Amino acid sequence: MRLQLVASVFVAIAPFLALTYIVNQQWFWQYSPDWVRDYFVNMPWVSLTVGLVALVAAWLGGELFILRQVRALSNAARRLGKGDMSSRTGLNNHRGELGHLAEVFDGMAAGLQQRVRELEQANEEVKKLAASTQKLAAFAECNPKPTLEFAAGGQLNYFNEATLKLVRSVHKDDPREVLPPNIIEIVGDCLETGRCQSHVEMKLNGRTFSWSFYPVLATRVVHGYMEDITERLNLEAQLRQAQKMDSLGQLAAGVAHDFNNMLTIIQGHSSALLARSNLPPEIRDPIQSTYEAAERAASLTRQLLMFSRKNTMRPKPLDLRGIVSNMTKMLQRLIGEHISLKFNSPDDLPIIFADSGMMGQVVMNLAVNARDAMPRGGVLTISLETVNLDKNCPGTNPERHVGSFVRLCVSDTGTGMDSATLAHLFEPFFTTKEIGKGTGLGLATVYGIVKQHDGWLEVASNLGQGTTFNVFFPAGNGMASPADPEITTTQSVIGGNETILLVEDEPILREMARLILEGSGYRILEASSGRDALDVWKRRDAKIDLLLTDMVMPEGVSGMELAEKLLILDPGLKIIFTTGYTSHEFSPELLARTRAHFLQKPYVHTELTQTVRDCLDKRDCADSIAVVA
Repeated sequence: MRLQLVASVFVAIAPFLALTYIVNQQWFWQYSPDWVRDYFVNMPWVSLTVGLVALVAAWLGGELFILRQVRALSNAARRLGKGDMSSRTGLNNHRGELGHLAEVFDGMAAGLQQRVRELEQANEEVKKLAASTQKLAAFAECNPKPTLEFAAGGQLNYFNEATLKLVRSVHKDDPREVLPPNIIEIVGDCLETGRCQSHVEMKLNGRTFSWSFYPVLATRVVHGYMEDITERLNLEAQLRQAQKMDSLGQLAAGVAHDFNNMLTIIQGHSSALLARSNLPPEIRDPIQSTYEAAERAASLTRQLLMFSRKNTMRPKPLDLRGIVSNMTKMLQRLIGEHISLKFNSPDDLPIIFADSGMMGQVVMNLAVNARDAMPRGGVLTISLETVNLDKNCPGTNPERHVGSFVRLCVSDTGTGMDSATLAHLFEPFFTTKEIGKGTGLGLATVYGIVKQHDGWLEVASNLGQGTTFNVFFPAGNGMASPADPEITTTQSVIGGNETILLVEDEPILREMARLILEGSGYRILEASSGRDALDVWKRRDAKIDLLLTDMVMPEGVSGMELAEKLLILDPGLKIIFTTGYTSHEFSPELLARTRAHFLQKPYVHTELTQTVRDCLDKRDCADSIAVVA
């Protein structure tokens, strides 16, 4: 810059310096004209002019080479001071000290601009991080699941509001009181291995808590999540129990089916023999004993079928007050004088849609169970009432649902039961009685009947404090129906001469039915399966008036499928279904659609002949039969 300034001054005064040099030369004074010599001798302002020219040259050099660059630097610095990070001097191509200074300034401004940009980006990241942190904090705080944070040493750093609520639900004040006893080891292991630990269970005040721990290695903390799984465990246990009961029901139904076939043969033949009036006593008495033993065995199979919910019921509008009231005298004799019986019922009680015989079985079995629980006497209380349940009503059975119900409550003051006994209470053949004192089917039968009526049971019991059974039946509308007349083994039944197609896969049972029906005058065509029956139908030489068929048969054609095929060929065909237990395809809708009757195995000869006569005479009873499988 200094060289530029000197050069500009030198260029400006060089002509004057040259003129001064010439004037001072001897040859100038020797050869120059006189007027020239006089001019220069008499001009003292020449030196002044030279000085002024030097000053002007210095000013122009300063303006050109110093002040412009300084002004550019000043303006750039002023803009930078006002926050314009893009401010530059524009002197990138200038050399010298000011050019170097401008270059340094521009580099400083660019660096400052980059730092400001980085700072702005950092602020944005901080804002995002703060928002994310706030979101995570809100997630933990608003999480309905108890959430906690533990330091590396197992100390509790944080817990949310849900944790405090759960702690207070078990009557504790500090979350540290509900931590697993080995929490320090758990936290240390999580941070050491980097693996989470799940399903760490602990029990406290009758509740079960499940813990899950997740390490956060970057911050050396462990997040813990706590859950009260008491209700879930209870529901899982109830589900397993229900599945087990269903499996036992399938087994019981299969056993009952085979027994019913055999009992049908025994009862059919024995009842047919007992119907003869000319039997000598020495023959009648053994046959009577055989018939009664078969009847007791049939009662056991009916209980198995009730438990498995594969028995046939005849529901009708029923007043449960009448059923219980009519049984009180008999129940008092059954439970004994050492037990006091109390029956409480409101004046108005809704009708239920139920099988009257099954309702009596329920009351009977619950009363017997209460009697056995009070060997030294006590009080048996049976009460009825209407209850309306909504989704907020507490209960112990997951099958309970909203609606209006009639509740049958049977309560005793007996010995009570522990939790282990309650867990197996409704299983078939489970009993706490001595060998030979009970079959273990009483409460299993109650369970099956109640389930078949779309109801449920709830049991409350404690050792030494008695037991209460609450049985819920859906309430309905309607009038009670009179009891159905019973058919006795000695009742005479009118026979006939119609043709009957008898389809039964059990040969002995088929032979027995043929003998009974032929003894009543009917013409019998036999078939051992559905396919065989279709062949017999094709080869027939006369009209078939009635199809008497078992429901479950081999060779792929069931009794229902056979009936539907034959109804297409003869829409006026009469049909009777018979089976030892019901299947899912058997329903009141089927009976109504096929206009069929139903005969439950085991049956006696009078039941068989009476059902056949009723069906042939078009006395329809299908509308009073319902099957729930």
